[in-house]
Amino acid sequence: MRKRIIPQGAQGIIFPAEAWLDLENLAQAELTSEDPSHPIESALKPGVRQGWRASEPGQQTVRLLFDKPLRIRRIHLVFHEHEQQRTHEFLLRWSSDGGRTCREIVRQQYNFSPPENTREIEDYEVDLVGVTLLEMVISPDISGGCARASMAELRLA
Repeated sequence: MRKRIIPQGAQGIIFPAEAWLDLENLAQAELTSEDPSHPIESALKPGVRQGWRASEPGQQTVRLLFDKPLRIRRIHLVFHEHEQQRTHEFLLRWSSDGGRTCREIVRQQYNFSPPENTREIEDYEVDLVGVTLLEMVISPDISGGCARASMAELRLA
């Protein structure tokens, strides 16, 4: 029997090396709002820790429109909340026809409870062929509070 002890919690997660897609050069972004000090590019570039944040509270949409249809095999998302307790929800969907029809990938809720629970990491293995649009709708506080949507990382492979 082969065994190994694995650490608990997100700090111990080690993701295999990936050939992440260069989203800045492969896609155009559409956003319902953006804080100038936290642009979408900050969530799309590996190594940049600032992330994207909306300029106003409430539900927000982030769309990536790809120049050419892509095959996506992995979606990696990271969200942070260090200030307030809240439950956020995101819906991730994709299209192969430029957005005329969309198919849901996942709808996920997560409870942030600072200072203990401040980070959500989602990693999905998928096999999406001919992707022309990837859309995320983020509801930062499903109870209707005044939180602003944010996303620390969005990586595709």
